[in-house]
Amino acid sequence: MFRAAISRPLFAAARPTARRVFARPPVTACYYHEKVISHYEKPRNVGSLPKNDTDVGTGLVGAPACGDVMKLQIRVDDNGIISDVKFKTFGCGSAIASSSYMTERVKGLSLDDAGKIKNTEIAKELCLPPVKLHCSMLAEDAIRSAIRDYRSKRFIDVAAGKDASSLPASA
Repeated sequence: MFRAAISRPLFAAARPTARRVFARPPVTACYYHEKVISHYEKPRNVGSLPKNDTDVGTGLVGAPACGDVMKLQIRVDDNGIISDVKFKTFGCGSAIASSSYMTERVKGLSLDDAGKIKNTEIAKELCLPPVKLHCSMLAEDAIRSAIRDYRSKRFIDVAAGKDASSLPASA
């Protein structure tokens, strides 16, 4: 045993054997697109708006299967344009990223245009895997719910899309 150590050159005893070390990327980098990671790590428009304001619509949706809950609020100006958007989401990274992306997407749009955004657009933009498509569906449901809430506060007939003050008075 000692003979083997003595017979080795001195520099070999001082130098440890080289090991191969492989750097493993973080788990999130393996499964999520960089857009999801960006929106998850630095979510845009996080917060709340005063829910009792008549120019604010609130959409609160959830997915019982996974436990994700999403609250999305819109502030609409006098021209029917979404001027501010806030969200709070309790859930996975894909749900947070979907909410964050939706807030950026709808800001500056009319209510009708915002209501036309589909979950497939969100999923495609964020490159969500098929198992996370329900997160983009939550974002779609949240914006539609917020628009519905805003219209109900402003006395707008949701089905007809008309202002209730312009409807004929019933006898």
